[in-house]
Amino acid sequence: MLVASASDTLRELSDGQYELALGDKTGDIEVIDYGEAGLRRSARTLSGGETFQAALALALALSGAVARGLDSIFLDEGFGTLDPATLDTVAGTLERLAAGQDRLIGVVTHVPALADRVPVRFEVRRDGKGSHVRKAAIAP
Repeated sequence: MLVASASDTLRELSDGQYELALGDKTGDIEVIDYGEAGLRRSARTLSGGETFQAALALALALSGAVARGLDSIFLDEGFGTLDPATLDTVAGTLERLAAGQDRLIGVVTHVPALADRVPVRFEVRRDGKGSHVRKAAIAP
Protein backbone atom coordinates (compact mmCIF):
# COMPACT_ATOMS: atom_id res chain seq x y z
CA MET A 1 0.00 0.00 0.00
CA LEU A 2 2.86 2.39 0.81
CA VAL A 3 4.50 1.75 -2.57
CA ALA A 4 1.16 2.18 -4.37
CA SER A 5 0.58 5.55 -2.69
CA ALA A 6 4.14 6.66 -3.44
CA SER A 7 3.71 5.48 -7.02
CA ASP A 8 0.71 7.79 -7.50
CA THR A 9 2.75 10.76 -6.24
CA LEU A 10 5.78 9.83 -8.34
CA ARG A 11 3.58 9.54 -11.43
CA GLU A 12 2.44 13.12 -10.77
CA LEU A 13 5.95 14.39 -10.05
CA SER A 14 7.37 12.81 -13.20
CA ASP A 15 4.53 13.83 -15.53
CA GLY A 16 3.53 10.20 -15.95
CA GLN A 17 6.97 8.83 -16.78
CA TYR A 18 7.58 6.76 -13.65
CA GLU A 19 5.74 4.48 -11.28
CA LEU A 20 7.08 2.44 -8.40
CA ALA A 21 6.55 -1.28 -7.86
CA LEU A 22 7.92 -4.05 -5.70
CA GLY A 23 10.24 -6.43 -7.49
CA ASP A 24 8.61 -9.80 -8.12
CA LYS A 25 11.59 -11.86 -7.00
CA THR A 26 13.59 -9.53 -4.76
CA GLY A 27 10.96 -7.38 -3.08
CA ASP A 28 13.18 -4.37 -3.82
CA ILE A 29 11.60 -1.17 -5.06
CA GLU A 30 11.67 -0.93 -8.82
CA VAL A 31 10.69 1.82 -11.19
CA ILE A 32 8.46 1.36 -14.21
CA ASP A 33 9.73 3.75 -16.88
CA TYR A 34 7.01 4.64 -19.40
CA GLY A 35 9.55 6.77 -21.28
CA GLU A 36 11.19 3.43 -22.09
CA ALA A 37 8.05 1.47 -23.06
CA GLY A 38 7.22 0.40 -19.49
CA LEU A 39 10.65 -1.07 -18.73
CA ARG A 40 10.98 -2.25 -15.11
CA ARG A 41 14.35 -1.59 -13.55
CA SER A 42 15.98 -1.02 -10.21
CA ALA A 43 15.20 2.32 -8.59
CA ARG A 44 18.97 2.61 -8.07
CA THR A 45 19.33 3.45 -11.77
CA LEU A 46 17.45 6.77 -11.44
CA SER A 47 19.32 10.04 -11.88
CA GLY A 48 19.85 12.42 -8.95
CA GLY A 49 16.72 14.46 -9.61
CA GLU A 50 14.65 11.36 -10.31
CA THR A 51 15.94 9.73 -7.11
CA PHE A 52 14.90 12.83 -5.19
CA GLN A 53 11.41 12.64 -6.70
CA ALA A 54 11.10 8.95 -5.77
CA ALA A 55 12.36 9.61 -2.23
CA LEU A 56 9.95 12.52 -1.84
CA ALA A 57 7.07 10.35 -3.05
CA LEU A 58 7.98 7.63 -0.55
CA ALA A 59 8.38 10.15 2.31
CA LEU A 60 4.98 11.67 1.59
CA ALA A 61 3.37 8.23 1.40
CA LEU A 62 4.97 7.24 4.71
CA SER A 63 3.91 10.49 6.36
CA GLY A 64 0.37 9.93 5.11
CA ALA A 65 0.36 6.43 6.57
CA VAL A 66 1.51 7.58 10.01
CA ALA A 67 -0.11 11.01 9.97
CA ARG A 68 -3.38 9.98 11.51
CA GLY A 69 -2.50 11.98 14.65
CA LEU A 70 0.10 14.26 13.08
CA ASP A 71 -0.74 17.61 11.58
CA SER A 72 2.61 18.54 10.03
CA ILE A 73 5.52 17.22 8.01
CA PHE A 74 8.87 18.91 7.42
CA LEU A 75 11.08 18.18 4.44
CA ASP A 76 14.79 18.91 4.51
CA GLU A 77 17.69 18.24 2.17
CA GLY A 78 18.04 17.48 -1.50
CA PHE A 79 16.42 20.54 -3.05
CA GLY A 80 19.79 21.97 -4.09
CA THR A 81 20.48 18.93 -6.27
CA LEU A 82 17.48 19.53 -8.52
CA ASP A 83 17.58 21.11 -11.95
CA PRO A 84 15.21 24.10 -12.43
CA ALA A 85 12.47 22.09 -14.17
CA THR A 86 12.45 19.36 -11.52
CA LEU A 87 12.54 21.95 -8.74
CA ASP A 88 9.50 23.62 -10.29
CA THR A 89 7.66 20.29 -10.47
CA VAL A 90 8.49 19.43 -6.85
CA ALA A 91 7.49 22.92 -5.63
CA GLY A 92 4.20 22.71 -7.52
CA THR A 93 3.47 19.30 -6.05
CA LEU A 94 4.20 20.54 -2.52
CA GLU A 95 1.92 23.54 -3.10
CA ARG A 96 -0.92 21.27 -4.26
CA LEU A 97 -0.40 18.90 -1.36
CA ALA A 98 -0.43 21.73 1.17
CA ALA A 99 -3.54 23.29 -0.36
CA GLY A 100 -5.50 20.05 -0.40
CA GLN A 101 -4.88 18.95 3.18
CA ASP A 102 -5.32 20.09 6.73
CA ARG A 103 -1.67 19.32 7.27
CA LEU A 104 1.22 21.77 7.44
CA ILE A 105 4.03 20.99 5.04
CA GLY A 106 7.23 22.73 6.09
CA VAL A 107 10.29 22.97 3.86
CA VAL A 108 13.82 23.64 5.05
CA THR A 109 15.78 25.05 2.13
CA HIS A 110 18.65 27.24 1.05
CA VAL A 111 17.36 27.35 -2.54
CA PRO A 112 15.92 30.83 -3.29
CA ALA A 113 13.73 29.58 -6.16
CA LEU A 114 11.94 27.26 -3.73
CA ALA A 115 11.89 29.64 -0.77
CA ASP A 116 10.23 32.32 -2.93
CA ARG A 117 7.25 29.98 -3.51
CA VAL A 118 6.59 29.28 0.16
CA PRO A 119 3.62 31.35 1.36
CA VAL A 120 4.83 31.75 4.97
CA ARG A 121 8.54 31.95 5.56
CA PHE A 122 10.81 32.06 8.58
CA GLU A 123 14.44 32.98 8.11
CA VAL A 124 17.25 31.97 10.41
CA ARG A 125 20.14 34.42 10.65
CA ARG A 126 23.33 33.92 12.58
CA ASP A 127 25.57 36.60 14.04
CA GLY A 128 28.18 36.85 16.77
CA LYS A 129 25.50 36.63 19.46
CA GLY A 130 23.82 33.48 18.13
CA SER A 131 21.02 32.47 15.80
CA HIS A 132 17.85 34.50 15.33
CA VAL A 133 14.54 33.55 13.71
CA ARG A 134 12.21 36.07 12.12
CA LYS A 135 9.10 35.85 10.00
CA ALA A 136 9.98 37.09 6.53
CA ALA A 137 7.80 39.55 4.66
CA ILE A 138 6.24 37.91 1.62
CA ALA A 139 5.74 39.95 -1.52
CA PRO A 140 2.15 39.90 -2.87
